[in-house]
Amino acid sequence: MAPTGAVPPSTPRSAPPRFYVGNRRDGSRLLSSALVITGASLIRADHPAGRVIALVAGLLSLYWWLCYRKLQH
Repeated sequence: MAPTGAVPPSTPRSAPPRFYVGNRRDGSRLLSSALVITGASLIRADHPAGRVIALVAGLLSLYWWLCYRKLQH
């Protein structure tokens, strides 16, 4: 008998949610938005919140750029 809460082997598992889109048009929109936020927050790099937002948006831009390069269409 299987333990309570275990998934039976015949049940397909759903894929984890993606944090990116599947086409180049929407991917470029995401990337450009993240770059604009990064640039705007770099203007206020003298404030701690500006540095945090620039860091997070910059890392997100890098991740989305890497995902964008993998898209075919």
